[in-house]
Amino acid sequence: MNITLVGGGSWGTAIARVLVNKGHYLNFYIRNKDVVNDLKINKENSKYLPGAKFENDFNVTNDLQSVIENIDVFVIGVPTSACREILNSIKDKISKETIIVNLSKGLELKTLDRISEISEEILPDNPFVALSGPSHAEEVGRDIPTTVVASSKNMNSSKIIQNEFSTSVFRIYTNPDLIGVEMGGALKNIIALAAGMNDGLSFGDNSKAALMTRGIYEMSKLGIAMGANPHTFNGLSGIGDLIVTCTSMHSRNRRAGILIGQGLNMDEACKKVGQVVEGVKTVKSAYKLSKIKNIEMPITEILYKVLYEDYNPNKAVYDLMTRKSKDEIEQIFFE
Repeated sequence: MNITLVGGGSWGTAIARVLVNKGHYLNFYIRNKDVVNDLKINKENSKYLPGAKFENDFNVTNDLQSVIENIDVFVIGVPTSACREILNSIKDKISKETIIVNLSKGLELKTLDRISEISEEILPDNPFVALSGPSHAEEVGRDIPTTVVASSKNMNSSKIIQNEFSTSVFRIYTNPDLIGVEMGGALKNIIALAAGMNDGLSFGDNSKAALMTRGIYEMSKLGIAMGANPHTFNGLSGIGDLIVTCTSMHSRNRRAGILIGQGLNMDEACKKVGQVVEGVKTVKSAYKLSKIKNIEMPITEILYKVLYEDYNPNKAVYDLMTRKSKDEIEQIFFE
């Protein structure tokens, strides 16, 4: 297939390498000229994904308009905040048959939209597929076996991406629940921040297990209110991604949470991580959505206070632990 991929960060590079090594013709658009030159000369993105060599030839450029004609798939590998700009830049310039594939996991802060909603607004005729699941770029770049899920309103498009992107070490399942897949991928970053704070505060496995368990429940509640299938949150884009993001030092969200637990503020922690920490903005988006939908999300709400109101992390834990006693499962799951 003729594919253009936008975004030269670690995850965009990892997927680009999967596609190139499988034999697809790839146009790899990257804004940073130094990264472009590195890939041209060394077939490696040593800044964001060192050691992950590309085996086959590909076209790398910093001129997006030169690589959007006659393409079968357009892959978005930029942070959530940049997705609208990228989609607007290709409006009326690509075929209506071109499949849009999104790799980012977040909600647009201003509109609270999922990326599929932004794509449908700007490119209403193009099929859209979300690719999500437990997949650290550092491991995909080393060909460590990984499974993810492709989701779309158009299941034929999901199956095309499943077939064309899958390899012997990168297995893709399909799921028709686009809302659930996108919400799971975005909301798990909130819980990963909390799990990192747990580690930064020197708490233990008991508290992290509680956070992850109540976290997936909290994610599911908002997802259901948005129209998602609750079973999706038990899958790869829900509990699967939650586990890997809450437990690995590859996770930017967990690393940022650790630093905040150790006393840094939000801006200091993000700067030290050095790459986009999607969960920071997702906390604000999900907090706003929870108020609109009248959904109780105590972990999200307390994290919002820590990140945006300078609330003390230790006091935040105390508040969570001393909330009014209640049943474990609310009626919403049975209705």
